[in-house]
Amino acid sequence: MADRPTLLTGFTFTKPTLAAFGERYAIAGHMERPDSASIPPGAAAYVQALVTTGSVGASDALMAALPRLSIICCYGTGYERMDLEAARRRNIMVTHGADANAPDVAEMAVGLVLATHRRIARADRMIRRGEWTKRIPNRFGAISGLTGAKFGILGLGAIGMEIARRMKGFGVEIGYCNRNRRGDVDFPYFPNVLALAGWCDILMVALRSDASNRHIIDGDVLKALGPRGHVINITRGWAVDEAALAEALRNNVIEGAALDVFDEEPHVRDEFMSLENLVMTPHFGGGTEHAQKRMTALVRANLDAHFAGKPVVSPVPELRDMAASSAGRLR
Repeated sequence: MADRPTLLTGFTFTKPTLAAFGERYAIAGHMERPDSASIPPGAAAYVQALVTTGSVGASDALMAALPRLSIICCYGTGYERMDLEAARRRNIMVTHGADANAPDVAEMAVGLVLATHRRIARADRMIRRGEWTKRIPNRFGAISGLTGAKFGILGLGAIGMEIARRMKGFGVEIGYCNRNRRGDVDFPYFPNVLALAGWCDILMVALRSDASNRHIIDGDVLKALGPRGHVINITRGWAVDEAALAEALRNNVIEGAALDVFDEEPHVRDEFMSLENLVMTPHFGGGTEHAQKRMTALVRANLDAHFAGKPVVSPVPELRDMAASSAGRLR
């Protein structure tokens, strides 16, 4: 198809991002869905790289349909729908965005905390509906404010740390649950999410998005969070059991929630639409110009290293041992 390595996109990228990819790579086209039927006609025999997102993913069947595929780059941090076992078996490297968008996602996280905890989105809708005809104390229920609140972070990685830095300014007490206790912070550590939820008032989901964390926020965790609790998810949708969350919000098991991510994007559960105590945004926590530039540059760096026979810059953690050299995997 071309003398340059050929890539296929599985996500709708901006024109500047596509232009950056096109400087050094031939772009075979775009897949609307992550399946072999969506591969552009005649492209399968040439594609050597797939650039997509973790929420779109890539299956064993898709990899099998691209016989020259040697690298998959996830644009962003998550890679939850990547079949890593199949990638390893087929000697296909998988990279991700690591912490390229961490500051920007953290900004969004703080915004969502305020939106749900201070009822900003609900108040906006009330005014737009023409319902602000007189001042009513506690119109949205008692609002405790953030000062002195217990703020739990599930996943104190790059994004979690950026959130913690920003939330300190609100005078909250920060605790966390992580795969391992960190030696560089003095926040209270909780060994599991149930213990963290039982302690905190606001639970921020910022953990690494992989298969082991599916529905880690379930009905039991929401009950432990309690009737004044709020949960915010800015990582990946499948970390939260959405059916359990809808029930908890509907029955006031928790006070509120905010989601920037959903289990089956871009599809959102119908029952979410009528929940006044839920704030929703369309997965754009990392959607700033700065984050887009950093993530684009990281994908380019991974592609450039791979096709130069050098170790990639940001392999997914599960495939770090494969990243020592990429030269033998070119097809």
